[in-house]
Amino acid sequence: MDLDQQIQELIDNAPQDGVTPRLLTAITPGLKLLAGKLRHSQYYILQNLDHDWVATTLSHRTQPGVEKRVIYAFPSLQAVPVSMNQGLDSQVTAIPIAVTHILFQMVALETVDSTVFFETPGDLTNGIEIRREDIQNLIQLQMKQNTSTSYLPPDIA
Repeated sequence: MDLDQQIQELIDNAPQDGVTPRLLTAITPGLKLLAGKLRHSQYYILQNLDHDWVATTLSHRTQPGVEKRVIYAFPSLQAVPVSMNQGLDSQVTAIPIAVTHILFQMVALETVDSTVFFETPGDLTNGIEIRREDIQNLIQLQMKQNTSTSYLPPDIA
């Protein structure tokens, strides 16, 4: 599914509250910009039986006490390392999720700092990290641009 189809699916499945579909339409350029930096149209995310994404807490190597929580996104089911399941509940599965859906969900995941997208199966040392804060900033910028242009009268001189 290409990015436009993914966005349309997000809009179609959004609550029809009069706000969310318009919000999604407004932030589409930002979501597409971020998704365009990644190589795959979908990634596999670890999820538990409650449908919660599995987050990993990482500690800073040189600064004890500095931590961040990340979600890992894998390019294929085969790319999910067996070691990721060690120590986890046996009820954890990897599910495919469209890249734009992952990015949009990041906004709502307040306990997660970023998602690390692994692009090459078997290579867990090189990933692209997209921070939740960066997504939020991009969305705010898109919303500001969208509202500033949409409220101007057409005959402004």
